[in-house]
Amino acid sequence: MSNFTDLNREPHVLQLLRPALGLSAVALVLCGFAYSAVATGLGQVLFPFQANGSLLHQQQQPVGSSLVAQAFISDQYFYARPSQSNYSVIAMSGSNLARSNPELQQLIDERRTQIATREHITADKIPSDLLTASGSGIDPEISPEAARLQVARIAKARHMSVAQVEQVLNAHIMQPTLGLLGQPRVNVLKLNLALDDLKLS
Repeated sequence: MSNFTDLNREPHVLQLLRPALGLSAVALVLCGFAYSAVATGLGQVLFPFQANGSLLHQQQQPVGSSLVAQAFISDQYFYARPSQSNYSVIAMSGSNLARSNPELQQLIDERRTQIATREHITADKIPSDLLTASGSGIDPEISPEAARLQVARIAKARHMSVAQVEQVLNAHIMQPTLGLLGQPRVNVLKLNLALDDLKLS
């Protein structure tokens, strides 16, 4: 009778907690520490540039990431696409305005007028990527056409020939990935740093 009673006795709470706590500890060590350490180590060894934020340097000082657009105001620099978040990585977003929204069309018209005035060109020659903001608001790249319309202004501001600026631009045009994915594009920050390097050399 006593043996029958022992078999039906409910397990002690510690007997239930011990395997659960043990499994949690093992999972914490493996997934929380070991996996993170291995992944971070491999990233630093195999892809150190990307793992550290794709940072670009000038005179050994970090000046930004190749993945994040910046607001270039000076006439000596190429500028990126418009940003609804003012190029903030914290508030990055698009306008969420539909193509049929009159407010979006007003924004585009204002940008078209500003660019045409600044670049001394006719409004119908402005590529769409300079008139519309990207979904993230921090797109670091523009089309070669968007960059070329800025060449004359930059050449004048830097006291360079148009041919010199175009040579730097052409050297920084990236072709579609694997020849298929995406379109030709230019990283604005890399392009501006290359122009500064010419001045420093």
